[in-house]
Amino acid sequence: MRFLVLGDSLAYGTGAGTAADTLGARLTRSLEQAGHEVRLDVLAVPGATSVDLAAQVRRAVPLQADLVLLVIGANDLTHQVPPAQSTAALGAALRELRAGGTQVLVVPTPDLSSVAWVPPAFRSFVAGICDQLRSLQTAVAEAAGAVVAPVTPALSATFAADPALFSADRFHPSSAGYALVAATLAPHLLELAGRREDDAA
Repeated sequence: MRFLVLGDSLAYGTGAGTAADTLGARLTRSLEQAGHEVRLDVLAVPGATSVDLAAQVRRAVPLQADLVLLVIGANDLTHQVPPAQSTAALGAALRELRAGGTQVLVVPTPDLSSVAWVPPAFRSFVAGICDQLRSLQTAVAEAAGAVVAPVTPALSATFAADPALFSADRFHPSSAGYALVAATLAPHLLELAGRREDDAA
């Protein structure tokens, strides 16, 4: 099973203590433990916004992936990419990936209100902006035939309550943080892997 990881620094694994602690590596192990033979390629680029996905998809399409994890959205907010431009770029990327039969799991904008540099007085405002973009991303992704992983309030609250889940930069997850995110995503990715095998059969 060809498994690709696209997106931004969270997809790349910035903040993880070792390569084995990144989302791609952790989820590859989950797939292997479920009986899949997996080849992983990480095409994600730290700092990427949705607009940058087109270049990643151009690299991905020739690889004929069975399964893609796409993590995007945080930089769209920090770089103030207009929501219409952001979601249009995401939709185009997903349609191209899905056209080849690839199953895609999208991890939309995280709740940035839990990061240390957001003052308490602004956290509800930041959470609201994140919710708005996430809602738009979800609609575009589902229209393209992708599956959207839920970014639950409970997960955000866990990060907010435990500084150890963040790396030294207080923005990206630590190895422990990536472990928590990977555990949340694994059931959804395994379901898509099963769908892909059914399609191939």
